[in-house]
Amino acid sequence: MLTAEPFILLATVIAMGLATCAQIVVRLTQRQTKGRAAPLSGFAAARRMLDESGLREIRIEQIPGTFSDHYEPQHRVLRLSEGVYHGRSLAAVGAAAQEVGHALQHAHGDFRVRILGVAGIAASFGSGAGIILMFLGIVFGPLFWLGACLYSGAVFLQLVNLPTEVNAGRRAKRKLMELALVPEAGRRTVCRVIDAASLNYLAVTLQTVVASTVGILRYLGRRA
Repeated sequence: MLTAEPFILLATVIAMGLATCAQIVVRLTQRQTKGRAAPLSGFAAARRMLDESGLREIRIEQIPGTFSDHYEPQHRVLRLSEGVYHGRSLAAVGAAAQEVGHALQHAHGDFRVRILGVAGIAASFGSGAGIILMFLGIVFGPLFWLGACLYSGAVFLQLVNLPTEVNAGRRAKRKLMELALVPEAGRRTVCRVIDAASLNYLAVTLQTVVASTVGILRYLGRRA
């Protein structure tokens, strides 16, 4: 009798392989570009891009952590990690520019950016609480479906936000080229950094989708 286990295993291996490859590309890109100097810091590049776009009211703040850079539309503030804020490398400029892309989306009325901050909090809470409830649901059946709903909501928000990340990258590259904030020789490198940010988000999203799908299928298989 055929079971779903081989198909679940195959799908998991393929998806996780793609996600791992994406993250390897991201890490290699960051390593290759981190040592390449830029004429200005991540903060200076972001400030210039915002000011030249008529967004002088948007604050830029330094925050702790790595890869913690984000734009918060509710408070109209762009937060950059210490390495990006002070870094004078093409990698730092690219990372800062990606977040400026979200501010440009917000300024142009992209409805998805208006819920970006709320969606991020909801996705983080939904994925964490969902996993806990799904594990508890192995013993207490009804809790599994509550956890599955929370986790699925987090997955949905990540999927919805994926095109937003790609579009932010396009806006960032366009503004960087328009203002000529990096030398012509370094423009392709900065574009690679911005593309890597979108690729990393794709990898995380793919892993989340796989984890939720496999968990639900395995639960259903045990109940059958």
